[in-house]
Parts: sequence; structure tokens; C-alpha cells
Amino acid sequence: MSAPTTRNVSEREARQVAEAAREQDWRKPSFAKELFLGRFRLDLIHPHPSPAAEDVRRGEAFLAALRTFCETRIDGARIEREGRIPDETVNGLKELGALGMKIDTKYGGLGLTQVYYNKALALVGSASPAVGALLSAHQSIGVPQPVKLFGSQEQKDAFLPRCARTDISAFLLTEPDVGSDPARLATTAVPHGDGYVLDGVKLWTTNGVVADLLVVMARVPAVAGNRGGITAFVVETATPGITVEHRNAFMGLRGLENGVTRFHQVRVPAAHRIGPEGAGLKIALTTLNTGRLSLPAMCVGSGKWALKIAREWSAVREQWGRPIAAHEAVGAKISFIAATTFALEAIVDLSSQMADENRNDIRIEAALAKLYGSEMGWRIADELVQIRGGRGFETADSLAARGERAVPAEQLLRDMRINRIFEGSTEIMHLLIAREAVDAHLSVAGDLIDPEKSLGDKGRAAADAGRFYARWLPQLVTGPGQLPRAYQEFGPLAGHLRYVERSCRKLARATFFAMSRWQGRMETKQGFLGRIVDIGAELFAMSAACVRAEHLRLTGDHGRAAYQLADAFCRQSRIRADELFARLWTNTDSLDRKVVSGVLDGAYRWLEEGVVDASGEGPWIADATPGPSLHDNVHRPIRRPGSEAP
Repeated sequence: MSAPTTRNVSEREARQVAEAAREQDWRKPSFAKELFLGRFRLDLIHPHPSPAAEDVRRGEAFLAALRTFCETRIDGARIEREGRIPDETVNGLKELGALGMKIDTKYGGLGLTQVYYNKALALVGSASPAVGALLSAHQSIGVPQPVKLFGSQEQKDAFLPRCARTDISAFLLTEPDVGSDPARLATTAVPHGDGYVLDGVKLWTTNGVVADLLVVMARVPAVAGNRGGITAFVVETATPGITVEHRNAFMGLRGLENGVTRFHQVRVPAAHRIGPEGAGLKIALTTLNTGRLSLPAMCVGSGKWALKIAREWSAVREQWGRPIAAHEAVGAKISFIAATTFALEAIVDLSSQMADENRNDIRIEAALAKLYGSEMGWRIADELVQIRGGRGFETADSLAARGERAVPAEQLLRDMRINRIFEGSTEIMHLLIAREAVDAHLSVAGDLIDPEKSLGDKGRAAADAGRFYARWLPQLVTGPGQLPRAYQEFGPLAGHLRYVERSCRKLARATFFAMSRWQGRMETKQGFLGRIVDIGAELFAMSAACVRAEHLRLTGDHGRAAYQLADAFCRQSRIRADELFARLWTNTDSLDRKVVSGVLDGAYRWLEEGVVDASGEGPWIADATPGPSLHDNVHRPIRRPGSEAP
């Protein structure tokens, strides 16, 4: 067998690659960044920003047409049953213009704002999560977004009209042995003549099975006068040497067109390179800044549907002479679903409107929305299954076969599970957000804990850090959160905002204490960092919920009910935040590390006895050695009847 082609890199090199891909500067204010620094900048999100009237008119018109399409031409049960989105459904979406929701009208798109794009994804995702995933992967991370942000005018003219109406796109980064560690990326793009030659294998290529255009991340070798590095390319799927070797199957999202794609001596013109060589990872991460909002948007849609089912079911199902909703054990679950769905929508709408206005840097807000939306969305789905009881575990087809309403609660649970992994797992999101949250500290004191820095560098860093902390630390002692009349315009919600203000200062103090205690070892304290981020997420969610409730009150749109939901959510959220604060310093992290060492050393193998291993044979990671494909090509481009491939 050929030797594996995945690059072996040190931990330091991996960190350097990831660090180089970050946006280094903060040119615009960030509410979430300030929150982690102990500064509650309510002025950055309140009053709640509002979309322009023309954006609302265009967005609402499309939502009305999309709703009709979802109700009449998307058969979610069929997609689940057959494990495939029918071609006629995809072609209908093309005719509707849904492929070009975020593409400018001058390129044939609809030119929707981020707010209405996310509302559309929530709507279509409620009809079929697989269709929502297809549209999101195409526009949020596929060809349109990176070309829009980083492409040349020639690339925009060439690709955006196609993506707006006819061509499906996909994003290819992950490899069989490369996930969230891009330093080990093995797919290569070797310069040749007026272009490049691509070789490698990509895994989990969402839309890759049906895509016409691909964004591919590949490593260009560094040679004299050539920077090299991870680089982004637009690749035509019909190019010779591209083989979709396998269509993957999953526990949920059964209509997802996700596969394994092999590149063998694939020629790509230099004109199809997006940005300069070596900028690929930065392009990918920048694209995700707003692209991540699509996932929590669909979690909002799932929460709304779960609330509807919970309400209707709990009113008719009786136990011990009363509807189950009247029993506190079930009622608490319904309250959680309602309050949390309100908060998730508040987070997504606020972050989306901030993205549209482009006044703030929302990289942390979008990441928090993805993290919080995926985690809480999963809990909502789990609670709905519990409320439904045995019927929650039963499939919709089985329910219908015995004469009951076909409620796909168990499908929701399966479909929602991937969100905690998609576009950065919860664990990776914790680390990513934590890195941004401590950016100000590392900017002034990073050289102090860098073992490769000289004594002179450390001395200058110490001086800079002394000046920064002399100004910053006193700000963490007192604030408006200790004043009983602060934020009184929020009425009964004012106390929650005072809690947020006090807690963000407490969070900043905890972060500073941890950095002082662990210094360079801070990055290894992933349990601590995860809790820091989770506290920040709760504080952000409470802020968004209160601001949205006040906005709805002022506009006369369900203001009283919104205040009640925001109050319930904040009270639930404060309990979670207080628990996380306590677990910052009282936890089992050290003991857990010892147990893990024992597991890996085989000390507990006796505990594994008494069972049969039901897994099959084969390597843990498939061989991805470059070379010609040995498989049939299962690529399945979707064409309108009577049309021909370009």
C-alpha cells in the first residue's frame, strides 16, 4: 500500500497556519468582543437595527412565493423516504430564483439581505432540512460567497449569473484525514503552464454529488518566487479527472447530496484562482463569518415547528384527567422550547441585521449564533421527542400507517444532530471563539508567554501589558449593573440587563485570572475555555432577547408576549450561566485527564469485556493516496428537462 499523503505537522505549525488565516485586525466595533472584555456595549445593538423598506418589500414578496412552493412542491416525507431531493424540486427552486437569494440583481440574483435570506432558509428548512442544506451549502459557503467577497470582476461576471439561476455549487475543504486542522491539507495544486494541476481526495462534499461548480482548497507548493500555501480555486465539475466516488449516507438529512470527490491530474486555469496564492484558508474563514448564520437560522425554523407540535399535542393528550401541558414536568419543557426559540430568533435576526448594516464586526456574534443555535436546537428537538413520548420515537410513516397524524419528531432529532458538527464542531467553535475573545490580551501580552521570543521582546511586551491592564482592570470593578435604576427603559427586563453587565465584568476577571495562572498553558485548558465561551453565549443570548422584546414592544407587534418570553428565557439562561461560572473553578478536568490517559493506556480494557463489537472490518481512515479513480463516477448533475450541460 502506498504511504499516506497527509502532511505530518507539529502542533506549533498547525497553530501558526490557523493563526495566519485569522483576520488580524478589528476595524469595526464588536458587541460580543466587548462583552468578553467586560464592557457591556448595549449601544451597539440597541435600538434594534431595522431593514430598509425596499429590502422588506422584496424579501416579503419572495417569502410569500417560497411558502407557496414549500407547501405545494416540496414533499419532505418523500425526500426522507427516498433519500434524495427530486430533480423537479431542484429545478423548481432554480425557476423561483432560490439559488440566487444572496446574489446581486445585476448578476441575475434576487439580492436579498442576510435577514431575509435566513428567514427563507428557516422556512424551506422546515419543509425539508435536506433542501435547506442544499441551498445553504450552495450560497453560504459555495462559489457565490467567496467570489462575491474575493473574486475578480471577470470571475463575478463568469460565475455569479450561473450560480444565481442554473448551477449548483459546493465547498471542498475536508479530507479523509484532515478536518479542522488545515495545516495537514494534502490536496495539491501544482503550477503548470497557465494554470494548475490538482491532485487529492475531498470528503463530505455537501452538494458535491450534484454540483456544477466547486470551490476547492488545495496546497500550492512554495518555490523560489512563488509564495504557495493553501489556495482557493473555482473548478468546473465536468473537468476531466474529477470523480465523485461515493455518495455518503447519514443518520439524518437523508436527502443530502454529500460525497467523496477525487481529483487526478485536473487542470484548472489560473484565472479560476480566487485571490492570491496562500489566501485560501483566510478566504474560507471570512466566508464563514456570515455563512455560519444560515445554520442557526434553520435551527430557528425547527424550534418554531417544535413549538407548534408541542402546543397542539399537549393540549389534546391527557394523563390523569388533565392535558399533559397542565402537568409541571411537561409544562417546563414547553416553556423551554418557547423561550429558547424566541431567543434563537432574536440572536439570528440581530446578527443578520448587523451583517446587513456592515457597521460592526460580527465574526464572534456569528460564531456564537452557530454554537448556541446548534446546541439549543438539539435540546429543543430532544425535548419534543420526550413530550411526544413513544410517539416521538415512532416514525411518521408508522404513525400514519396506524391512523395517526404523521409527525416526524424522531426525524427532527436525527436531522438536528449534525448541526453540532457542521461548519465547525461545538468543540472547535469553543476554541475559535475563545481565541477571538482573548485577542486583546494576546495582542499586548502574547510575547510574554511565547517561548521563542527574545528577552527584549518579552520586556517590551511587559511594558505594553502593564499600560493596558492599568487602564483595563479598574473598569472591571464597578458598572451600571450595580445601579438599581440602570436600563430602566426595559421595564421588567432591566434586571436581566444589569445581570449581563455585572456578569460580563465577572467573566473578564475570570479570563484574566486564568491567563495569569496558566499563561502559555491556557490554550490546553479547553474545558475552562469552553465554559468561558458558553457563559458569553448565554450573555449574548440574553442581550439579544431583551433588545428584541423591547423592539417588538415599540413597534406594537406582540410586545407583551415578547416581554414574557424574554423574561422566561433570561431566568432560565441565568441559571445556566451561574452554573457555568461555578464550574470554572469546581470541575473534574484534572481527574478527567487522568481517566483519559488510563483509557488510552489500556488500564480499563477489562471494562470493555462482555460485549460483541458490531462494527465491521477496515481501516479507521480510508486511504486517500493520489492517483486515478478506481470507482464509477456517481456525479449526478441536475438539468432541466431538455437542457444540455454547458
